Amino acid sequence: MPVEFDSYDPDGETKRLEFTAGSNAYEILQFLAERPDQGFTPKEIAEGTDIPRNSVGVTLSRLEARHLVRHKEPYWAIAEDDRLAGFAGVIHGLEAAEDRFGEEDWGDWEETAVDPRGTDDGSPS
Repeated sequence: MPVEFDSYDPDGETKRLEFTAGSNAYEILQFLAERPDQGFTPKEIAEGTDIPRNSVGVTLSRLEARHLVRHKEPYWAIAEDDRLAGFAGVIHGLEAAEDRFGEEDWGDWEETAVDPRGTDDGSPS
C-alpha cells in the first residue's frame, strides 16, 4: 500500500518524547538551553551530554518536529520559543538552588509535608 513518503515515520513520530530529568530529550534541551546562541553538531551534542551519537540524531529529529530545536546543517540549536525560555529558567533555578543548598533528601520532605488537598480523611484542613 503506498504511503505519503514525506510524512511516513516507521518509528512512530507520534511516539511520546520523555522530558523527565535524565531522558535524552531533557539532556539535549538542557545542553542547548545553557548555550542558546550557539549551534552544535550531533557529535558535539553527544560528547557534551554522554548520549550515544545515534540516539542524539533521532532525538534531535523528534525535537525539531515539535519546533523545540532549530537546524542549519550540520548545526543544531535551541529554538527561539517562550516555552524553552521557561525551561531554561527552571534548569538554571534548580542548579542555583542545588549549588546553594546542596542535594535534597526527599525522604525528609515526605515525613513533614502537608497535603494541600486536605487531611487524610478527605476533609479540608
